Amino acid sequence: MNDPASAAPRPPLAAAWQAPRFIGMVCLFWVFVTLSNLLYAYSMRMGLGSLTKEPLFVTWNVRVLQHLLLLPVFAGAVWASLRIRWRPRWIAIPLQLLLGAGFAALAYPALIAGMALLGDPQFTEHMAKHDFAAGLFDPAVLLLWVASFVSFIPAYGFGVALITGFALYSRFRDAELQVAALEREWSAARLAALRMQLSPHSLFNLLHTIRGLIEWDPQGAQSMVVQLADLLRRLLRAGERDFVPLADELHVVSLYLQLQQKRFADRLSLQLPDPAALPAVWVPSLILQPLVENAVLHGLAGHQGAVRIRIEAHASAGSLLLEVINTTAPDKAPGERGIGLENVRERLAVQFGSGARMTAGADAGEWRVRITLPAIGGLAQQGVGAAAA
Repeated sequence: MNDPASAAPRPPLAAAWQAPRFIGMVCLFWVFVTLSNLLYAYSMRMGLGSLTKEPLFVTWNVRVLQHLLLLPVFAGAVWASLRIRWRPRWIAIPLQLLLGAGFAALAYPALIAGMALLGDPQFTEHMAKHDFAAGLFDPAVLLLWVASFVSFIPAYGFGVALITGFALYSRFRDAELQVAALEREWSAARLAALRMQLSPHSLFNLLHTIRGLIEWDPQGAQSMVVQLADLLRRLLRAGERDFVPLADELHVVSLYLQLQQKRFADRLSLQLPDPAALPAVWVPSLILQPLVENAVLHGLAGHQGAVRIRIEAHASAGSLLLEVINTTAPDKAPGERGIGLENVRERLAVQFGSGARMTAGADAGEWRVRITLPAIGGLAQQGVGAAAA
C-alpha cells in the first residue's frame, strides 16, 4: 500500500521562500548579470575600437536600462518556474522552456525600448537602417534578435538553477528545523507519558494496601490515607518536572515505603541513605519509584520471611550511582524485563542516550538494580534548569 504521507503533494518551491528573500536573491543575481554584460560590452568596445569607429555597442546607460526593464520579467519567470517545478516532466519541461524562451525573446525589444526612452542618438540611426515595420522578416533585425536571445538564455537558465538550488536548500533547512522541533516535542511527550504510567501504578498498589487495613485497623487506614494524599501530591508535582533533586526523589520513595511498611511491619525493613549525606545532584523525576515498587512486590512474593530493602547513592568522578537492593526468596528471583525495569530503561535512553545505563540481577540472595548516570550538579545545564523551573 502507498504511504498517504508520501503520496501527498509537496508545496511548490516558491512557498519555501518569503517574498523579501526571493526578491533579494533575484536582484542580487540580476546585478551580477548586469555588471557582467557591461564589462563584456566595454571590453569588446575597447578591443574593436582600433579596427572601426562605428558604434557597435550601445552606451552603458542604455544597457543598464535594458536590464532594469527585464528585471520584473525575469523575477516573474523565475517565480513561475519555482511554482511549476519539474514534475510531471511531459508538462513541466515544455512550460519551463517556454518561460526561458519568452524571457530571452524580450531582451532585444527591451534594448530598443531603453534606447528610445533615453533618447539615444544611435536609436534614430538604428531605426533608419532597419525596417522594424517588417519585424523579424527583416534579416538584420532577425539577426540582432537571435544574438540577443542567445546571449540572455544562458543567463536565465543559470539564474533559475541558482535560485532553485537556494530554494531547495531553504526548504531542506526548514524541514530539518521542523524535524528537530518535533523530535524535542516527541521526547517531552514520551517522557510525560512514561511518568504518567508510574503514578496510576503506585496508586493502584497503595489503594490495595489501604483496603486491607480498613476492616481491622480503621485508624491505621485513616493515617495511611493522609500519607497517601501527601505522596500523591508529591507524585503529581514530580510528574510535571523532568529533573528533581536527589533528596526530593528519595523523600517520595520513603513516603511510599513507609506506607508499605505499615502494612508489612513484621516483614519489611528499610535502609535509606541519610538525607544530610546525599550528594547535591539532580536526577530524573520518579526514576526510583518503579524500582522500589518492584522491590516490594517481588521481595515479598513467594515466601513469608522478612524482606530488607536498601537504597544507596554515591557520586564520584562526574557520575552518580543509584542502587535499589532487596532480599528475595531463595528459590525465586524476578526477571530482568519487567514493566517497571523497561520503563526506567526507556527513560534513561530518552534523557541520556548512551550516557546512562541500568543493570539488574540476583546476587547472593538479593536482587540488585544499579543505575549509573551523569551527576548533574545544580541548575547549570539549560535542560535541567528549564525542567525544574
